[in-house]
Amino acid sequence: MEKNMMIVTRKIQLRIDSSDKETVRQTIGQLYGWQSICYRAANMIMSHQFIQERVKDFFYLTEDIKLKIADVKKEENGILKSSRQNTTYRLLSDHFKGQIPTNILSNLNNTLIAYFNQEKDAYWRGEKSLRNYKHNIPLPFGAEIICRLSRTADNRDFTFRLFQIPFKTYLGKDRSGKKKIFERMINGTLKLRASQIQLDKGKIFLLASVPVEKEQHALDPAIIAEASLSIEHPVTVKIGQHERVIGNREEFLHRRMAIKAAVNRVKKAVPFNSSGHGRKRKMKSVEDYRHMEKRYVDQKLHLYSRMLIDFCVKHGAATLLLVNQEEKEEMAKEDPYLLQNWSYYNLKEKINYKAELAGIQVITE
Repeated sequence: MEKNMMIVTRKIQLRIDSSDKETVRQTIGQLYGWQSICYRAANMIMSHQFIQERVKDFFYLTEDIKLKIADVKKEENGILKSSRQNTTYRLLSDHFKGQIPTNILSNLNNTLIAYFNQEKDAYWRGEKSLRNYKHNIPLPFGAEIICRLSRTADNRDFTFRLFQIPFKTYLGKDRSGKKKIFERMINGTLKLRASQIQLDKGKIFLLASVPVEKEQHALDPAIIAEASLSIEHPVTVKIGQHERVIGNREEFLHRRMAIKAAVNRVKKAVPFNSSGHGRKRKMKSVEDYRHMEKRYVDQKLHLYSRMLIDFCVKHGAATLLLVNQEEKEEMAKEDPYLLQNWSYYNLKEKINYKAELAGIQVITE
């Protein structure tokens, strides 16, 4: 990939393009069946890769066991019948062949092995634990299998086939330019990368990975922005004599705690709610408030990170230094109040993403 390009993910809601309710029901059931297989397959991949990497630590094996994890056809002392990457793919193929498209298994295998190779050094140092995947894992697939992409008759949405399943987009008001992505895919100016299908409470989403061009700004490598993340002020940034405070405790934390208090009040009223559909109906008001909190936090962190990066671009800072951040995160882990109510990691993720898009290097101190 070119240095001035980066991969971003766009979440696009999909629907099964069929008017037959039974067909829709069966198709969604099939997708959930594939998701269950992916969940099992993902944990198998990580377990086998970990064992292959650390088999030499199994001191209780006899000396006759060869400890070279390599293809026996290529290495004299190799103990594998094929490459390490192919071993886990063959394992998945033996277990799930015919139950799920092999394209999903292949992309799942490639993606997880890439994650494992990036993080394995941290495993040995004890800084990370082996990834554990849950039932809501998305279904990865290669973009080449999307076919028959076309506009709908009203020109508002798009239809396509994936694994011979007819899908239709639901773009709604489309404030983030998702329609342009599909238009560029149709005219050939944009190539979709390996993407994923996410199932969430009966809804279907396409997590589309697309390359975008980085923003071009006149940044000076000699100018460094120093930013501090804290609970009193979400972001405080200083560039030379210029300083700015972004957000405040009342604006973020107090509003979030007010929503939490509302959740607790609604919980007390749950026993008196009607139960037309069992627990789901009784808990609906609680879930609505929880979603409200999640949306509020996400929107505020997007705003704070955007304002921070815009301030850096305005003053030409090519480097953003997060001061004493590691120390603050360790303190937050020991303080239940901070851990529950503050969002260091989420804010850092959004800052890193927007900084990379603007061409700014982020350093955590």
